[in-house]
Amino acid sequence: MWSSQSGSMLLWAFVLSIASAAVLFLTRNRHREIVPWATAVLMGIGAFFVGLMLFAPDARPFVQLSPVPAEGAGLNPLLRHWAMMIHPPMLYSGYVFFSVPFAFAIGGLITRRLDASWIRITRRFALIAWTFLGLGLLLGSYWSYEELGWGGYWAWDPVENAALMPFLIGTAFLHSVMVQEKRGMLRTWNVSLIIATFALSLLGTFLVRSGILQSIHAFGDSTVGGPILVLIATVIIGSAALVISRLSDLRSEKRIDSLVSRESVFLVNNLLLVALTAVIFWGTFFPLVSELFTGDRASLAAPWFDRYTTPLAIALVLFTGVGPLLAWRRVTWESARRIFLWPGAAALTTLTFCLTATDAGSEPWALALFVLAAFAIVALAQEFWRGAAARRSLTGESFPAAMIAVTSRNRRRYGGYTVHVGIVVLLVGIAASSSFQTSRDISLRPGESATVGDYEITYTEPTIDVQPDHIAFGAILDVQRGGEQFARLAPVRRFYRPARTPIERPISSVFEGETTSEVGKESSLGGDLWTAMSPQVSSLIDNARSADQKFRAEARRRMSFAGGDPERLTQAAAFLQSAQVGAIRLIAQNYTDSAPAATFRVNVNPMVSWLFIGGLIAVAGAMIAGWPSPGARRRRVSGAYAARLGRDLGRVRA
Repeated sequence: MWSSQSGSMLLWAFVLSIASAAVLFLTRNRHREIVPWATAVLMGIGAFFVGLMLFAPDARPFVQLSPVPAEGAGLNPLLRHWAMMIHPPMLYSGYVFFSVPFAFAIGGLITRRLDASWIRITRRFALIAWTFLGLGLLLGSYWSYEELGWGGYWAWDPVENAALMPFLIGTAFLHSVMVQEKRGMLRTWNVSLIIATFALSLLGTFLVRSGILQSIHAFGDSTVGGPILVLIATVIIGSAALVISRLSDLRSEKRIDSLVSRESVFLVNNLLLVALTAVIFWGTFFPLVSELFTGDRASLAAPWFDRYTTPLAIALVLFTGVGPLLAWRRVTWESARRIFLWPGAAALTTLTFCLTATDAGSEPWALALFVLAAFAIVALAQEFWRGAAARRSLTGESFPAAMIAVTSRNRRRYGGYTVHVGIVVLLVGIAASSSFQTSRDISLRPGESATVGDYEITYTEPTIDVQPDHIAFGAILDVQRGGEQFARLAPVRRFYRPARTPIERPISSVFEGETTSEVGKESSLGGDLWTAMSPQVSSLIDNARSADQKFRAEARRRMSFAGGDPERLTQAAAFLQSAQVGAIRLIAQNYTDSAPAATFRVNVNPMVSWLFIGGLIAVAGAMIAGWPSPGARRRRVSGAYAARLGRDLGRVRA
């Protein structure tokens, strides 16, 4: 459904219809002032995307092909991975669900209902959007790690950055709204954040569709980029004008009482997230700025992004641990000393261990992150412990039962803590795998060995698999560690035919289409041994070109003999197709009989699994935080019952 340009537009409109219907059903008897305006905004967004499907030539999902092909072209080889069944709809759902809080924020601004009511309506939709977007980013990273063959999981590609930016601003929004709900503060900041989040979601859609920046994820030039850019400008300018006109209503009478308080930490957290987004935004669009002022399109590579995002990410880890420990409004130094004792001890212990037992001291940024991660995780674990211990002292339950009960009764709070733990674990995985990675490119013939890190890798034998649409070259690698067998890896490189096989190159064209890598990988909690293969196929291409000449001569002879007889033509075509595959198999057999050297990229990635484990922990925490608690359901039922009882009593008195 979401294939190509037109399918993605259809997915946008389809998911938007589901999200809009859901929120309007949930608010059918509440918030009568805001809901009509929010409905109008959602309908306007929906009309825009439906209009694209009706009038933009390359966004029409139901255009018929003529002539109708017997079969479709098939899925792009790079996308034949299980994560790609989930990654695109997750990202799009994240983008689209942010429409709901945006629409209600606009409705609140128009009607001047600027208390926390619009936040309470849409907080869960914002959390759903954040979860979908985060899961989409995680799946995209996993696909890149396993499928692209370059050894990494994040390349600071413009389209990757475009998905990360609304995720970061959405994170700031979810933290900031708690301050408004608890203290009635940061109203202007909150509406600005959700407007920015939705605008960045549209920007992500624009970058993929417009072709304005080069990316492996983007389509070429299209007719929908311009209209989407107009929509983004309308959202930004219209929303900014509305916010400015309501500044007097948005002002809060309350102020932050102390710098050592939860609301002040949330504000610092927000500023760090916004700064991180600003850095990524500048780096992503620098090619356009460079072209505007110099005439040359210069881009910023990954080291530039790493240089400026790393310190901001480390500061975020610190405040992730500090925030939950502090109370609202003000914290006394006595209580601060008590609550920071164990996290501080964990940080000091981690620092000592890293400096004495590891080589983490050679990477100051990674060392700082490990120390602050220990502080944050112990701080968050302490909050779980305190909550469970308090309940256990009241009820006498076992500690695990008390932990489950306290989490289920306050899912928003403890789900949020779980998300924080997941993000910290994820950042630890990133720091370890990127700072202490060992990477080598080695050239081996069958029977030869090489040493990478602690591993001795032996190229045992080549493998080959010939299919009608591709040919796959593989290798069996025996890996030893410390003189003992560690793993047996089988990296593969696949060469696919182009969508249309050139008539003059029916056999050699198998090397002219897309190529994909199937990595050989041994994973553990300590790290991954990751391998990818690049076979030397130049001699095979020469043999295939020689076979092309013989094949073309035989094809002309067969077709001439068939004349115009349909049955003979069908038989000739079947024979030629079989001969084509047979010729490729013969060439492949020559490869296995006397395999040339192959180039292997071997990466030792410490703790990279924790990146994905942390991401899954964060997703689980978001699901806990967003799931309605039994107490909330009872309150809604009792509230509805009280309202119905009041109406009945009113009728009796009347």
